[in-house]
This record gives sequence, structure tokens and C-alpha cells, in this order.
Amino acid sequence: MKKELLQAALLGLLVFGSAQAEDKPWQAIGRAATPAEVQAWDIDVRGDFKGLPKGRGSVTQGEQIWEGKCASCHGSFGELNEVFPPLVGGTTPDDIRSGIVAANAKGGVAQKTTMMKLARISTMWDYINRAMPWTAPKSLKPDEVYAVVAYIMNLSGVVPSDFTLSDENIAQVQQKLPNRNGLVKFDGLWLTNGKPDVKNVACMHDCPIEQVSSALPDFARNAHGNLSEQNRVIGAVRGADTTRPPQPFKTVAPAENKVDSKADSKKPAAAASGPDVKALLNKNSCTACHGLKNKVVGPGFNEVAAKYRGRADGEAYLMGKIKAGGTAVWGAVPMPPQSQLKEAELKAIAAWLMAGAQ
Repeated sequence: MKKELLQAALLGLLVFGSAQAEDKPWQAIGRAATPAEVQAWDIDVRGDFKGLPKGRGSVTQGEQIWEGKCASCHGSFGELNEVFPPLVGGTTPDDIRSGIVAANAKGGVAQKTTMMKLARISTMWDYINRAMPWTAPKSLKPDEVYAVVAYIMNLSGVVPSDFTLSDENIAQVQQKLPNRNGLVKFDGLWLTNGKPDVKNVACMHDCPIEQVSSALPDFARNAHGNLSEQNRVIGAVRGADTTRPPQPFKTVAPAENKVDSKADSKKPAAAASGPDVKALLNKNSCTACHGLKNKVVGPGFNEVAAKYRGRADGEAYLMGKIKAGGTAVWGAVPMPPQSQLKEAELKAIAAWLMAGAQ
């Protein structure tokens, strides 16, 4: 009997140990992704064009899409340098022949453009497909992406104005990129049989303080508005308060500017129900171009509220301007249309502005 009990106990330990070995703690977390879920995320395009979908788009079609969805941030010819750095410029016909942008080494260009640095056309196609336009990423169809890329290539002199870019000829266009041969390989990052690039030479204590040897003159310091108020809603980097003189070695707290929906939620709830306006502004990237009190790219929300205070049709007018976008009201930089907003959301934002944008 004792022998049978001992055998049973040993068998139980073996079964328990086997189950413990097989059932890792993490095996009970989550589930396997379905093929459809994997396919929805697997949209990247490699340098050898693996992953590139079939499609085609002409320069003419690209120009039409560009004017409607891209020019407000990048300019009609990709040259705008107010919202984002310029895309086009700094390349020459000689660069197209050699595949090396001479200005990258020689200098002479105030700011490197995207086309000066682009070595793989697949990089541009992939980025536009995933992230553009800024206000509605992933909204372009493959044919539209081909058309936009074709238009940029035409602006750079890579393809003629009657050209149609497609999955069948994109490899040939790659061979005409001005900086296709401009990639640099750093041995410390690529080679695995040499000395690793991990030696720390940075000073860790009693370090000398480097003095600032140059600075913007006072008249130019605040030329584009207060940098401390031009921040995205996330991230730790903050600009200097450019409304004040330079203050070396002193941290200047950024002025309150972004719309803080969490802080606002601590306040007593308003009597009226409806969409959370400040959450809407953050979600739709409105705060990337508009500060609460001051101009960033476009006017501050308080400035808009002050401009239209007392206007009888102010709410309806603002709803229309937000939805359709426009230009020449607050300056040369156009506002892109916010057609993704629902009627109730437009009404809530417009009403909030007419009430003082508090």
C-alpha cells in the first residue's frame, strides 16, 4: 500500500511539474492576432519595394490632391518653410545624373530639404501612405499616394509633367533620385566583428560649462512667437520663453498654453451636456497650430473668441470656417479643412469659442 501511495505521489509531482513547465505565466495573457489584424498593420514598404501595393497616379492628379490636402502645410510647390521644413529644392540636374546631392557636402543651402536627403523613393511612398495628410493619416488610397509622390518627383525635375508613376515603373524612378547614392554606413553601427561603438567619453562629474558663443539678436528672438507656447500636447522638450531676454543656465518654465482636458475635468461640470471640447481639440491636433492664448501657426483660441465676440451669426460662421478651412483671414498660412468633425462636434467647438474659449 505504501509503495502504491509513493508511486502515486511521484506521478502527481511529474504531472504537476510538466504542467508548470508547459503553462508559462505569459501564455494566459492576450491571444494570437488574427490574419486580418496582422494585415492591417503590415503596410510598410521596403527599399526593395516589397509590400508596395499595385496602383498608379499621374503628376496632374497629384497636383490636384496636393492643392486640396497638402499645400496648406507644404506650399503649392513644396517650398513652404513656415509649418514644416521644405520638401523640394537644393537639387540640380547634375545631382540627378550622379545620384549625389553636391550641396550636402558643399553647403550653400540654408536648410536641407527632403529631396536633398531622400535616398529611397519607397521611404517617401511609405511615409505618405501611413502618416499623411497630417489631419487625416491613412486616408489616401494607393493611387492617390502614387499621384502625390509623382507630383513631388516632378517638382524636383526627376520626372516630366506628363508622367504616371506606378508599381511597375517606380524602380526606374528610384534610379533618378538626386541623392540615391548618398547613404552613409557607419561601421560602428553595422559591423559586428570590430570594436563596438559603445565607449563612453562624456563627462559625468565636475564638468566644464560651455558658454554660449552666439545668440539671436533681440529683434529676431521672438519673430515667430513665444517658443515656450508652441508645444505639442506630449513630450518633455520645452522651448525658451522668447518674450524675455536670454537667461543662461536658468530653466524658464513654459507659459501655460496647451489645452489640458485632464486639468479641466477637475473643475465643476458645466450645466450643458455635449462633446468635451478640449478633448476634441487635442484629439484632432488643433492644439498643434493654435495656442490657448497666443498664436502658434494660427491664432490663439482666445484671439478667435475676441475677434467674433458679439457677432450675431458667429457660431454658424465659425462652424463653416472650421469645416471648410480657408486662408487670408489670419495670415498667409492656410488652415486645412476639418471635414472629419461631426456636426455636433463643430457646434460644440464654435459655441465654446463664442463663449470666450475658457
